[in-house]
Order: sequence, then structure tokens, then C-alpha cells
Amino acid sequence: MPKHHSDHRSSYNGKNFIILPIIFSVIILGSCFLYIMMSASTLISVASMFFSDTEMDFSEQYNNIFVPVAESSYEGGSSGGQETVAISSIKYPKVGEQFGELIIEDCQINDKLFFGDGNVELNNGVGIYNGSFVPGYGKTILIAGHNNTYFNGLKYAKKGQIVKIRTSYGNYQYEITDIQVKKATDTSAYDLAANYENLIMYTCYPFDELGLTPYRCFVYGKLVSGPIIDKNS
Repeated sequence: MPKHHSDHRSSYNGKNFIILPIIFSVIILGSCFLYIMMSASTLISVASMFFSDTEMDFSEQYNNIFVPVAESSYEGGSSGGQETVAISSIKYPKVGEQFGELIIEDCQINDKLFFGDGNVELNNGVGIYNGSFVPGYGKTILIAGHNNTYFNGLKYAKKGQIVKIRTSYGNYQYEITDIQVKKATDTSAYDLAANYENLIMYTCYPFDELGLTPYRCFVYGKLVSGPIIDKNS
């Protein structure tokens, strides 16, 4: 009897020696499979953001206060003698709101214009940096856009081209005066304290590069026409 019991135990231990490594291998392989599938899913999701033919829809995440005015407003006089509009009659946009359109026909750009430059704004169009000002205010207008989507057309920008900005309180024209490529950290590329109206549009550079780059392309413009906002009325 003791010998028979010892044989049974040896057989049991032998089975454990075979089964346990198999179970351990299955667990390891299963874990690796799950990790690979999760990684692949993440990569596919990221790739779809850049290569999908279907544009991501953020339309329900912002408020549109833009009401176009007559195109004839583009025919205003020079910046020295244009009409004015009372600030009390303007609904100044909040961050995240679309309040206009930006058009550069020579660059094939026709984008929604937002106040703010966060994800919602730049996934739907181009956006004015919150520390700058709206058209007509007589200050710096700093507008950002993604290089591989809404501001990709800036690669065709040339001096003398006209930038049109349409708002609910008036239509504006700016003439492109300069194009410069500078480091993203170069704060000399703009002057937010300037006491004259100037337009600065910028995007990552090179234009067709995916993701953030260390350089920015800045396109500068001067006011040609459009109503001045009277801040005292």
C-alpha cells in the first residue's frame, strides 16, 4: 500500500510539471495578445484622425454667433477714413464661439473663424488667440490654424494677396505684407501690445508635417478696409 500511494503521488506531480507550464504559457500569450490588440487599436484611432476621409465632427461643441452682413461692406474706404461701429452694438465673442469667416481666395482658404485657439476651435476652423483682439479693435489680431488642415493653404501665401474676414458687425480686408518662418519660441514674431491694427496668421512649419514642429510660419497683413470699433460708444 505505501508503494502504491508513492506511485500515485509521482504521477500527480508529473502531470503538474506538464500542465502548469502550459497554463502559464497560455496566460502569457493571452496577455501579450491583449496588449498588442490595445496598442493596435490606439494606433488605428490616431491614424484615422489624420488619414480618414470622414472629417471629425465637433459641431455640437461650439456656439455659432456669426450672422453675415452684405458683401458690399468689403468696398469700404481705406483705413484712414472708414466707417465706425459702436462697441455697444457688437456681441463680443466668447472663447469657443464662431463669430466670422476667414477667406484667402489665392490660397484656397475659406474657414470658420473662432475666438480662442483650443481643440474645439482648431478642429473646426481657425481661431484668434484669447490674448489678442478681434478685427476692427485697432490692435493685434493673432490667428492660429493647423498646418495640415485649415491653414495648409498658407503655403501659397504671397505679398499683396488679400485676406477677407467677415463678421456680424462688418467685413474686413487685409493685405499680406510679409511671410516669415521662425522658431515656435520666438516671441519677437508678434507684438500683442501694438497700438495699430495688424493681422498675424500662423501655423506649424513645414506645412505638410504631422504633429507639432519646432517652427512656425507667420503671415503678416495690414488693414485695408473695414469699420473701426468705437470703444467709447
